[in-house]
Amino acid sequence: MNTTTLNPGVALEDDLSAAGAMHAQAQEKDGIGEWGPEMAVAGLLIFLGALVVFDSLRIGAGWAEDGPQSGYFPFYIGLMLLASSGFVLFKALACWWARGEGDRRPELLTRTFVAHDELQLVLAMLVPATLYVVAMGFVGLYVSSVVLIAWFMRRHGGFGWLMSTAVSVGVPLTVFFVFERWFLVSLPKGPLEALMGL
Repeated sequence: MNTTTLNPGVALEDDLSAAGAMHAQAQEKDGIGEWGPEMAVAGLLIFLGALVVFDSLRIGAGWAEDGPQSGYFPFYIGLMLLASSGFVLFKALACWWARGEGDRRPELLTRTFVAHDELQLVLAMLVPATLYVVAMGFVGLYVSSVVLIAWFMRRHGGFGWLMSTAVSVGVPLTVFFVFERWFLVSLPKGPLEALMGL
């Protein structure tokens, strides 16, 4: 006798668990898993906590006659950072050591930290912004702002060349007059401004 016809809830639960396992596997394939970044951040915080504890001991982490020494409170903050980060690292390592197949895999190993399409969106903002900051040291604030604004308007906004040029030139010009002429605050300039005598 087919028991699923007598109890359709059993079949539904089986379908849901199978769908959940397939979804977890798809997430794991389509992005960066949560396990790696969690291990990396925990390791970095353990290093920082150890650095704080070591430096606190160097300058004095005890109790003097006039009260706590300079490293007293940082020492205990570093210990708390070490303990919490060590717990996260231990949990992640325990999940890795106890890894199984399919439904038996720990949740930490199946969760997705960031999907590939989400990561592409973040990098689409992060890379131009990083290049903007680096370029500012060579060509100044105004020229790099023109390029950055035009890039975002054309690439992500879908605006035409006329609108992109007008806004990307108009915004830095407005900033120039507001800060350089009215408030007399000098902002980073490059060789173009020096050539124009600004």
